[in-house]
Amino acid sequence: MAARDLPADPLERYWSKRNFAVTSEPRGQREAPRTGSLAFVVQKHAASRLHYDFRLELDGVLLSWAVPKGPSFDPADKRMAIHVEDHPLSYGSFEGTIPPKHYGAGSVIVWDRGTWEPVGDPREGLQKGKLLFTLHGHKLAGLWELVKIAKDGEKQEPWILFKKRDGFARPKADYDVLSALPDSVIAKPLRDLAAEGKTAKRPAAPRGARRTGVGAAVPGAVKAPLPPRLSPQLATLATGIPAAGQWLFEIKFDGYRIMTRIEKGQATLVTRGGHDWSARMPGLVRELNSLDLAATWLDGEIVVLDEKGLPSFNALQKAFDGGEVNAQIVYFLFDVPYFEGYDLREVALVSRRQLLQALLDEKGTEHLRFSAAFEADPASVLSSACRMNLEGVIAKRADAPYASRRTETWLKLKCQQRQEFVVAGYTNRSDGSPQIGSLLLGVHAPSGALLSVGSVGTGWNAEEATALKRKLSELEIAKPPFPAGAAKPGRWSKRAPGSERWVEPKLVAEVAFAEWTPDGQIRHATYVSLRSDKPAASIVRETAKALGDAGPVRTAGKAAVGAIKVSNADRVIDPSTGLTKLDLVRYYESVADWILPHLQGRPCSLVRGPTGVTGELFFQKHDEKISIPGIQELPASLWPGHGALLEVGSAQALASAAQMNVIEFHTWNSKAKHIDRPDRMIFDLDPGEGTSWQHVQEAAVLVRALLTGLGLEAWLKTSGGKGLHVVVPIAPRLDYDTVKGFSQAVVQHLARTIPARFVAKSGPSNRVGKLFVDFLRNGHGATTAAAFSARARPGLGVSMPVAWDDLSTLQSGAQWTIATAREHLSFQTTDPWSGYWKKRQTLAGAMKVLGYPRA
Repeated sequence: MAARDLPADPLERYWSKRNFAVTSEPRGQREAPRTGSLAFVVQKHAASRLHYDFRLELDGVLLSWAVPKGPSFDPADKRMAIHVEDHPLSYGSFEGTIPPKHYGAGSVIVWDRGTWEPVGDPREGLQKGKLLFTLHGHKLAGLWELVKIAKDGEKQEPWILFKKRDGFARPKADYDVLSALPDSVIAKPLRDLAAEGKTAKRPAAPRGARRTGVGAAVPGAVKAPLPPRLSPQLATLATGIPAAGQWLFEIKFDGYRIMTRIEKGQATLVTRGGHDWSARMPGLVRELNSLDLAATWLDGEIVVLDEKGLPSFNALQKAFDGGEVNAQIVYFLFDVPYFEGYDLREVALVSRRQLLQALLDEKGTEHLRFSAAFEADPASVLSSACRMNLEGVIAKRADAPYASRRTETWLKLKCQQRQEFVVAGYTNRSDGSPQIGSLLLGVHAPSGALLSVGSVGTGWNAEEATALKRKLSELEIAKPPFPAGAAKPGRWSKRAPGSERWVEPKLVAEVAFAEWTPDGQIRHATYVSLRSDKPAASIVRETAKALGDAGPVRTAGKAAVGAIKVSNADRVIDPSTGLTKLDLVRYYESVADWILPHLQGRPCSLVRGPTGVTGELFFQKHDEKISIPGIQELPASLWPGHGALLEVGSAQALASAAQMNVIEFHTWNSKAKHIDRPDRMIFDLDPGEGTSWQHVQEAAVLVRALLTGLGLEAWLKTSGGKGLHVVVPIAPRLDYDTVKGFSQAVVQHLARTIPARFVAKSGPSNRVGKLFVDFLRNGHGATTAAAFSARARPGLGVSMPVAWDDLSTLQSGAQWTIATAREHLSFQTTDPWSGYWKKRQTLAGAMKVLGYPRA
């Protein structure tokens, strides 16, 4: 293998960026290249912005990419990866904090590590900007790819990191490895996927199959000459979702259907209507020729992806109009009906696709991609497609043959009604502008006659409207192209009869619309584009087929998180941040080990927000026939005269509660075994109107100083809202009235001693510019938001335990949210509340010092 083009020392850039007299990062040196296993490491780096540093060992150093959003097991997640300077191999075990004002300032942990295997020559792959490899890590495994997308002259060198489809690939809706496993593998070691023998199998190379013939490799393949023509298989519009199991589900691409015929190594691009478009896409032809195939038919769709990575039909048309087609078009391939001398049309779809995927994994290019199937329940796949503003999903029977006609083994599941119509005429705008007013549409009846179906007058911009009018004016005819009586004057618009302009029915327009009326007209139509890949004579009304017991199309997504099915997973519960119900459930699953010690054994009240933080909230102390899985009812005898109290004592109960729209968890100050004797005392620092955050911080210091003077040690946590909570663990010896009375005496002493800062009475009018230290939370039956509980208010702040030494660095009582709290915990080297659990203080001495109770 040829060595990479390296500078005198590939670590020069690394060294030049760092002052090793200050930073604890290893200086390191380039080591001799190893011939055995190569190491990889992913370090989570909380710099100015959190990101993940992805590093692969090669030639004695760690090749490095900064991945802002981190890796994903979902092949659809194309993650930006900025190529940065090589690092020494010794950096792979570095964890620590890079000092402020130095390069990369922030905390670093080893998020994952293991070994990697390049597929092919990695040096050649780096040079070509396409690196395929297998990972064997604690968290990451299977086949991955890095693709360079940098353009000449860019200061940074962007690549794309993504998961290849194999046995490890999982939709993000089912599994997000970043939130599920956020911690250091050094501090919290995990099982090694590679050691368990679960590494993904590499796809079999099709080149060998071509040499020996695919007949033995693909059951059902028949040796036959290359067909001169082959029409595509077409899907039937369906009104329901077929059951999972025997069906594969792919994205319905918003592009042009293209068949590729390869003969003697030369590719020809053929449209659905049988037209040769090879001359329009010479770059794509060259890439298809590079597949080194002799005689093959491929089936797929060409698209142009927008800035979000989604197919855009308008962008595809502009690419053709602009003459830079090859630089933008992506060809998603989903079938191979004929392959290297063998007819595969009677082969099961799943086997054809396996062969196609193997081919593209080995020989694919930047613009040739495999159309992946999604391994999730069908309703979730369709729901996700609709949320992404895609056209819909194609469902295909996994065991079905390939048929060159419209079949019911391929089904179209659409997010909205949308189809092609014949343009039969147009109307002008009333202001006399050169733009189109509306298009007059039709479809062909079974007899072949053109029937009018209504009009569309929106969906285009000024440039498109002008171009449409210019194009249609060249096709004008004197009479309607409909049978007599089929087009009634004036039915198209509110304009006077006779304002219509009729044209030869040659053009085809794609239109989205709400519904068909009983008399065969479309309502609430929106223009999408003209189509040049389908002949006008083939346009008929699409009739959706009912699927018997398939059931109605469902749009409410479900996503699996652990063992919990999350309904309405994409429902936004906080409009200010866009955080969803799924985000909340994932947060609670990720902090189960932290929050459960604060919940177990204690009565817990729930704050539910069925419509999110801006809707009505419900405070729930009892079961109330909701029966959340995992939540236990405590004995009714604990609180006579009331319903049974609830305990959230397991990870299942926690996640199930979040699935049932529980946002906050509030706990009593006593456990069930000593229900009338609290084991903690809480002071809630609740700022009034006009009270600054600095005032709140100073108040916490003063409260702590007073408690210390009374001989009591206290712990601190943010409230998740505006204030702070000071928590004093005590031995469960005194009753609630005594503890509440003492806490009130502490607050009254503060108010008397520092009246400019504290008040002892609640109510907004009493604490303008001051701070009320709430002692009422120490009464019987009173509750406080538990540590690590989210708060049902905009931002979804989290009540976070903090060290007293960190009080001055806090920016607010809602400094951490469900989106950031778990990442904060993953960098935490010590537990600020580690001593809390063992501290059991009595109040006798403190009462004596304070003079409570007074005579």
